[in-house]
Amino acid sequence: MAHMRVFLETERLLLREFTADDVDNLIELDSDPDVMQHITGGLPTSREEIETETMPAFLAYYDRGPGYGFWAVIEKSTGDFLGWFHFRPAEGHPDDEPELGYRLRKAAWGKGYGAEGSRALIAKGFTEFGVRRVLAETMVVHTPSRRVMEKSGMSVSRTFHVDWPYPIPGDEHGDVEYALTREDWERQEAGEALPPQTTTATRSPASGR
Repeated sequence: MAHMRVFLETERLLLREFTADDVDNLIELDSDPDVMQHITGGLPTSREEIETETMPAFLAYYDRGPGYGFWAVIEKSTGDFLGWFHFRPAEGHPDDEPELGYRLRKAAWGKGYGAEGSRALIAKGFTEFGVRRVLAETMVVHTPSRRVMEKSGMSVSRTFHVDWPYPIPGDEHGDVEYALTREDWERQEAGEALPPQTTTATRSPASGR
């Protein structure tokens, strides 16, 4: 395995840079119809596309400077590849307003890994990279993804409709954008340190689709 750099570590996860050796990991991830349901309607990504488009795009981010990119998720207890997170500005957005997203293997669902990695990326962005606001998007009907965004501290900022290349059940309801500003994140962090009786409940993603 080629040399790789660990970007961050949580209690249970390592997020590291991708290498060319991860092609088969991505193919396996994108071959699960359940994983791809809210992205392509369940269609897999071809090896050719991963080799010629996806992987080069992932690797190119590491030349743009620290802080943003796509990060492979490794389960610390097993060393297994679980999927990826991305944290980078979407097209047309300023550099200090990255979009958070993730795609995880079905075996990793329901364990809190999505929220654990998301919270760590959000904290790193606000404390180390001058991020002003974090965004995330998913389908209105994608309840598990929305739950992760809320557990990560984000709140709904808008609902919108766009044309996607794949018909997916629930498309007619549109997509939802979540957001969290640095100021609100700092208030949440301060609130967690308050005595229990004075702590207020806050809506504490998912690549998008």
